[in-house]
Amino acid sequence: MAAEDTTPSARPIITVSTADGLRAEVVLTGDIGAAALRELEERLDASPLAEAAEWVVDMSGVTHLELACAYALLRAAGLRAKPAELTIRGARRTVRRTLRHAGLDAVATIVE
Repeated sequence: MAAEDTTPSARPIITVSTADGLRAEVVLTGDIGAAALRELEERLDASPLAEAAEWVVDMSGVTHLELACAYALLRAAGLRAKPAELTIRGARRTVRRTLRHAGLDAVATIVE
């Protein structure tokens, strides 16, 4: 039997879902770097996030977050007619530091 690779994928994975149209969940996994910036911006600007009043972002699987991607999250949540209520969960210490550098701690609730 071959050994199963249990190391997390370095390729970023971005999923978005909503249960009721008002609350959206964004799950980010892997290395969210410059290569993922365009996809991240497109996902954050599209439905169902565009209509959701509350965003919950699960970053427990993020191994690295570049500052440009943190700014993309800040812009997407804040540059709307009515800014989304933003909660970020599970971010590692280094990821939380990047979120703070981008100013997300001023507009989001960051939960370990």
